[in-house]
Amino acid sequence: MLAWCAWGAQAGEDPVQSGQLNPVVVTATRTERDLADVPVRTEIVTREEIERTHARTLTQALENVPGLQIREIHGKSGYELSLQGLSSDQVLVLIDGLPISASTGSTVDLSQYLLADVERIEIVKGAASAQYGSSAMGGVVNVITRPIRQGFHADVTADVGSYGKQNVSGKAGRIGASHGKLGLEGGGEQWRLRLSADLLDDKGFSVDPDAWPRQGDAIKRQQYALRGDWLPTASQRYWIEPSTYREDDTQRFDYYLPPTYVPRHKTEKITRDRVSGGGEWLFDNEARLQLSGVVERYDSHSDTYSSDWLITARHAEQNMSHATLQFDLPEWRRQRWQVGGDYHYEDLAQTNNGVSEFTRSKVDRRTFELFGQNDILFNDRWELVLGMRWQNDSDFGTHLAPKASLKGRLIDTADWQGVFRASLGNGYRVPNLKERYYVFDHSHLGYMVKGNPDLRPESSLSAQLGFRLDMREDLTLEVNGFYNRVKDLIQVDQDNIQPGGPGVVIYTYDNVARARTQGVETGLRWLARPGLTFNLGYTFTDTRNLDTGEELTRRPRHMARLGADWRFMPRTVLTARLRYQSSELISSSEANGDISGAPADGVSPAWSTLDLALNHEFQGGWAGFVGVNNLFNRQRDFADPSDFGPVRGRFVYAGVRYRFSAAP
Repeated sequence: MLAWCAWGAQAGEDPVQSGQLNPVVVTATRTERDLADVPVRTEIVTREEIERTHARTLTQALENVPGLQIREIHGKSGYELSLQGLSSDQVLVLIDGLPISASTGSTVDLSQYLLADVERIEIVKGAASAQYGSSAMGGVVNVITRPIRQGFHADVTADVGSYGKQNVSGKAGRIGASHGKLGLEGGGEQWRLRLSADLLDDKGFSVDPDAWPRQGDAIKRQQYALRGDWLPTASQRYWIEPSTYREDDTQRFDYYLPPTYVPRHKTEKITRDRVSGGGEWLFDNEARLQLSGVVERYDSHSDTYSSDWLITARHAEQNMSHATLQFDLPEWRRQRWQVGGDYHYEDLAQTNNGVSEFTRSKVDRRTFELFGQNDILFNDRWELVLGMRWQNDSDFGTHLAPKASLKGRLIDTADWQGVFRASLGNGYRVPNLKERYYVFDHSHLGYMVKGNPDLRPESSLSAQLGFRLDMREDLTLEVNGFYNRVKDLIQVDQDNIQPGGPGVVIYTYDNVARARTQGVETGLRWLARPGLTFNLGYTFTDTRNLDTGEELTRRPRHMARLGADWRFMPRTVLTARLRYQSSELISSSEANGDISGAPADGVSPAWSTLDLALNHEFQGGWAGFVGVNNLFNRQRDFADPSDFGPVRGRFVYAGVRYRFSAAP
C-alpha cells in the first residue's frame, strides 16, 4: 500500500511538507508509469524514507512496509521476507530488474545488500505481472539504483552506535557498530561515471557479555560498485556496472555434549562478484528496445570450531547468469503491446569436509521464458492489461501463466480521486536446486534433511482487489484484499520420517499440501498540517493448509505499521516508526489454543518496537542525525525456542552526512 513508502520522489520538493507525491515506477509493467496510474498495484520505499530512517541494509529498508514480514533465515545470520503469507522462496528479489543470487541456494538474504546507490525499492505483491516467471509467485521486490547525474557530486555518511550494556565489551559507552558510505559521481552529456562504497562493522551483542555465547553475530560487510553510462545520442543509452560484496561473520554458541556445554564458534566468509550491463534504444515511432544481463558468482566458506578444533568445513559456490530482452511497440488503436524474453542459468555446488552435500558434485538448471502483454486503454477512465508468460525449464518442461489486471478511475474531480484495481494471475515456481538435491546432515543433532529430485513445481492462483482514494494532497486511503491458493506446496514432510541410523531421523522435501492465504491490507496517509504527516498500515492475514485444515506456521495474523514525520523547525525533522506483529504459530503439533490468545508452547508471542530519529540540516551541505532503534528494548526470550520476537534490543546511534554538488 501507499503508506509512508511513497514519499519524496520529486527532486527539490519536501515530502514531509507537501504530502503525497506520485513517483514513476517500472516494476509492475517494466515500463515507466506514474504510481497513481499504474494498472498493477505497486508499493514504494523512497530514497528519502531510507535516509530519514537511516536504513543500512535492504532488511532495514523493508521492515516498515505494511504487510511485509521480515524473519531470520534458519541456521545463519540473515533475514528473509514473506509477502501475503507466501514464503521467501516464492518472492523474486531483483536489482534494476535483474536477479540476485540466493544466499542458501533458495532464499535471498536481504541483509547482504547495502544501500549506497539505491534510489527506491518497488514492491509488487502476488502473481499479477506477466513480466516475471518462476520465483515470483508471491511477488517481486525490485531495488532501483540512482541514475548518474551530470557535473560532479559527492556524498559521504558516517555513523556509530551502541547496544548499551549488551555491547560485547560489556561497557555501555563503547561503540557497538560503525557504518560509512561514500558516493562520487559525475560526467557530461555523453559519459558519466559513479564510484560507491558502503561498509558496515557490527561487533555483535550479548545479553551476558561475560558469557561465551553471543546472540548477535559479529559481522563485517563491504560493498563496492563502479558504474559507467554512455549516452551517444538522445535515443541510445548503454551501461555497465561491476560490483563486489564481502562479508565476514562470526557466531559464538554453546553446544551441549553430555554432561557439559562445549564452546563453539562458526566463521563464514562470503564473496559475491557481479557484473551487470545493458542498452536501451528509442525509435522515431516511439518504439523501445531494452537489453540487459548479469553474471554473478557467490562463494561462501563456513567453518565450525569446537574449542578451536575445526570440526566442519563447508564450501558453497553458485554461478548465475541472466539475460532479458524487451520490445515496446508504439501505441496502436489505444493499445500498447509489449513482448520479451528471459534466459536464466544457475548452478550450485556445496561440500562438507570435502564431501559433496548434493546427490552429485554440481547441480544446475536452465530456463527460457517468453512473455507478451497488451495494455488496452478503453478510455481515460478504464484500462485493461492482459498478459501471458511461457516458460521452458530444462528439468520441468513448459508452462503457461496467464495474467489480467483492470484499473478504473471511478472518481475524478478537483478535490477527489478514486482508483479501482483488480488483478488475477497464475503463479508458478519450479523447485530450487537445494530442495531437489541438498543433503543437510546434522546427524550429531539427531536429524538429516534430504532433497527430493522428484518434486513437482508449485502453482498458484493469485487475486488482488483494491481501491485508493485521494483527497487533494491531504489524505490517502487504500484498501486491498488478496487471495492466494497454492497447489503442491513444497516443504519438509513431517508425516513420513525415515530412520537414518541409531538416534537419527531423516526428513525429506515433498509436495505435501494445498494451501491458501487471504487477507486485507489497509493504508492511511494524512497530512495533518504542513510539516506533519502520519501514516498507518494494517494487514490481516488468514492462512490454511487445505489438506489438514491447520494454520500455516510463521504467518502472523495481524501486522501494523505507524509512522510520523514532524518538521518542527525549517531544517529539523523528527521521525517515528512503530511496528506491531501479533503472535504467530511456530509448531502446529505443540500449539494449544487459539494463537490470538495467550502465548503457549509452539506459539511466538506478539511484539512491538518503536524507532525514533532526529535529522538536522546545517549550512554548506552538512547534516547531522541521532536515533534509537527499539526504544523500549523489546527483545525475545533466547531461552524460549518458540519466541521469534526481535533479536536486537535497544540500539542508539549518531552520525553526520556531507553532500557536495557542482553543476555541469
